[in-house]
Amino acid sequence: MLEVKAINTFYGQAQALFDISLVVHAGECVSLLGRNGAGKSTTLRSVMNLNPPRSGSISFKGQPLAGLAPYQVAQRGLAFVPEDRRIFPTLSVEENLQLGIKPAQQGSANWTLDRIYQVFPKLHELRTRSGGNLSGGEQQLLAIARALMGNPDLLMLDEPTEGLAPIVVENLVQAIQTLKDEHMTVLLVEQNLNVALELADRCYVLDHGSIVMEGSADTIRADDKLRHDLLGV
Repeated sequence: MLEVKAINTFYGQAQALFDISLVVHAGECVSLLGRNGAGKSTTLRSVMNLNPPRSGSISFKGQPLAGLAPYQVAQRGLAFVPEDRRIFPTLSVEENLQLGIKPAQQGSANWTLDRIYQVFPKLHELRTRSGGNLSGGEQQLLAIARALMGNPDLLMLDEPTEGLAPIVVENLVQAIQTLKDEHMTVLLVEQNLNVALELADRCYVLDHGSIVMEGSADTIRADDKLRHDLLGV
């Protein structure tokens, strides 16, 4: 579904990504792992053309994304939930969700308010509450649900559990697992290694802007030296 080939991304004159290549197949969850500053979030931003790579190529469902504005990338069926969530604080939960509505593409699951409330019953309870009065975990659920209202084929999540209490993290992991059960394709950046390995089918490990390893979650979990040297755990 997503193919990234040898991309190089810069911030000004400083190079952040070095020949990054990865693939995400339909229906799987892929995690990007690495220490802070390894290039994980920049990889997601490069895919969305928020920080377009200077070289290399990115294709989604067989179509190149080069030259498209971020909103055009989203129209192709790719959703991005950034670390800062960016919900509208003065609008209610339901109004936030309604702003994300986009008709389903042919062959895509049709996410509606009813279906969102079935998958995320907590949001149904909070549907009249303003976004600014939600907890961090509730805001993260809302950000993910709003992205789903666009009926994407691929959902990219950037540090969804960052700053959340353990019980809230557990609830959020259950919600993402539900999406996996719904066969949603997910590309996940997650600093919490236990969460990343619990959800991921495959992982890419980044270090200083380069991919240094690819493997299954079980492979990463079993490699003590890798986790210590490259992931700091």
